Amino acid sequence: MSITRFLKRTGVAVSALAAAAGAVVLPATTASAAADASFVVSEAQFDQIFPNRNSFYSYSGLTDALSAYPGFANTGDDTVKKQEAAAFLANVNHETGGLVYIVEQNTANYPHYCDASQSYGCPAGQAAYYGRGPIQLSWNFNYKAAGDALGIDLLGNPYQVEQNSAVAWKTGLWYWNTQTGPGTMTPHDAMVNQRGFGETIRSINGSIECNGGNPAQVQSRIDKYTQITGILGVPAGNNLSC
Repeated sequence: MSITRFLKRTGVAVSALAAAAGAVVLPATTASAAADASFVVSEAQFDQIFPNRNSFYSYSGLTDALSAYPGFANTGDDTVKKQEAAAFLANVNHETGGLVYIVEQNTANYPHYCDASQSYGCPAGQAAYYGRGPIQLSWNFNYKAAGDALGIDLLGNPYQVEQNSAVAWKTGLWYWNTQTGPGTMTPHDAMVNQRGFGETIRSINGSIECNGGNPAQVQSRIDKYTQITGILGVPAGNNLSC
């Protein structure tokens, strides 16, 4: 158990202890404002990109989640940073219908996402691991892996992803920064290494969309990416398709 977690459970003011030790403690509002200021997409631009978004997908939820993966949209020069942010937002736009849907809409699929062969099983119930969040996290093994990486018990309580905006955004950033999916690289690596937006599509949906699998869906992602890069004032770059 970390000392911070212990102190919170015993009611000791962590900020007071830190101040006594000579640490600089930022108020929560100041820390949040600092995260907002460091993100390459402003809140006004975010609202412009997602004019019809569900209020659950808040800008503050996203900026609060950034600390989980500090290299995201913060690697390379300003153009690369903005291109990566645009690529992430374009893909989550596609996965959620413009940041409208929090959970997978086809409820008939819900019981299918429990891989009972995993030793840890499905403690929240067979039908509890349906798609949620900006990249529609699904399957018990993905909830466990994301939760382990983020220090959150998502296997035991996957509902956190549809109840807490920052947690939802963190799961999207987890996939983006650490998972290759059906591709050969993480979406983060694809963008910072100039492999192009098309490689991020491959890492998310692979042959379901790429290699002629569904060109209309690919084009939809590309259209949103080029719109967002236009808003951010950077070129879209090469290799947009997969």
